[in-house]
Amino acid sequence: MSQQYNTTENMQDDSKEEVQNQDLESNETIEDELQELDNSEHLLEQKIKELQDQYLRTHADFENVKKRLEKEKSQALEYANEKMLKDMLPVADALEKALESTKMVDNGDKIAEGLSLTIDNLYKVFNKYGVEVISTDDDFDPNLHDAIMQVANPDKEDGQIAQVLQKGFKYKERILRPAMVSLVKNT
Repeated sequence: MSQQYNTTENMQDDSKEEVQNQDLESNETIEDELQELDNSEHLLEQKIKELQDQYLRTHADFENVKKRLEKEKSQALEYANEKMLKDMLPVADALEKALESTKMVDNGDKIAEGLSLTIDNLYKVFNKYGVEVISTDDDFDPNLHDAIMQVANPDKEDGQIAQVLQKGFKYKERILRPAMVSLVKNT
């Protein structure tokens, strides 16, 4: 019986050792799983941060495009008449040339008076819609004036406007047509 008891005791010891080994392996497995979960959690947090950043950038881009389109829309509405007004400039030129030609005709005073009233009314309509004649009283400005020739004029300094060959017009802040001028060059 004592041998049987020893065998049982050995079996119990073996069984205890086996259980301890299993517990150690189980603990290592649990630690490995915990480490994997921690790594996965870290990767998920990084992915969340990346997606949030991507969302914020996309949202900001969308807002910028939205603002740009609103600005373009408002400018398109603000300058909707620009093409039509630009097409009216040759009509104003023709009326002014007709007014000049009445000076060469006998008894052209009544025609000149009618043309002058028509031109005044046309310029009133232009002003109503924001069209202004570009000033040529000041010095030459390449943004507003187009110099097409140079002339000598001892009464003026070099670079000043000597003569206006065609009126220029500005629509709000845009140039419809620059004024064609001749510049003084006295050398």
